[in-house]
Amino acid sequence: MEPFESYRPLLFSIAYRMLGSVMEAEDMVQETYLRYQATAESVQSIKPFLTTVITRLCLDRLKSAQEKRETYYGPWLPEPLPTHLDNTATLDPFNIVTQHESISMAFLMLLENLTPIERAVFLLREVFDYGYDEISQIVGKEEAACRQLFHRAKQHLAANRPRFKTSKEEHERILLKFLQAVGTGDLDELMNVLAENVTLWSDGGGVVQAARLPIYNRDKVARVLLAIQGRQHYAAEIAEINGWASVLIRDDAGKLIGVMSVDVGDSQIQAVRFVVNPEKLGRIQ
Repeated sequence: MEPFESYRPLLFSIAYRMLGSVMEAEDMVQETYLRYQATAESVQSIKPFLTTVITRLCLDRLKSAQEKRETYYGPWLPEPLPTHLDNTATLDPFNIVTQHESISMAFLMLLENLTPIERAVFLLREVFDYGYDEISQIVGKEEAACRQLFHRAKQHLAANRPRFKTSKEEHERILLKFLQAVGTGDLDELMNVLAENVTLWSDGGGVVQAARLPIYNRDKVARVLLAIQGRQHYAAEIAEINGWASVLIRDDAGKLIGVMSVDVGDSQIQAVRFVVNPEKLGRIQ
């Protein structure tokens, strides 16, 4: 096996968490490969070199991406990552990412509140277990500064992280109840499964119709969901996306038109995230 290929899953894992985009993460891995090819003979330690290259590429990309997201049409949501694939292939980039809950939609959205450098330092330390001396070399900052960046990022995430913890079994059970209520048009049951302060985000990217602003509270979210279902019959199936049971929504022709993920806590759905931007559905389609 070529030395680079053994690190491809790690590089993809870092890039996806940094950027929240499968397509951009793959681009960063490819660019890292090209840079490695150009300097392979002079590289003495491959892993630090590759990690440094992809982290700095992602930092540059993330800075420009954040500017674009400020003018993005409607809410921006991460690109869904299918994690239900066969894990026996050692070169599959999804092998490593499925080992952590840090690819959940909820967690990726929390990371959006960090600065690019805070995000990089936090991920390298918390998720990938790099030492501060290594992180210092990767991001080009003093070790003390990296400690401060990590501490600040961790405090910020802790302050905004949902208080509830839910098992995967409970998550899927509530998701199935939610789907049944929407599918049968049962408003009362849907109101029961939605938390009072539930929020619905939909990401159409200006490409397809979607709510321009988040929709708040149980009554509004329930009525919007039933109105969407009532206009046209959609087929829904459960699949593991970003490490959690999610919903793939297809039209009558079987074409994938959306991916819905939910946050569950206290046996109710606390948040709904609906990605319908076709540019973000290619990997799953």
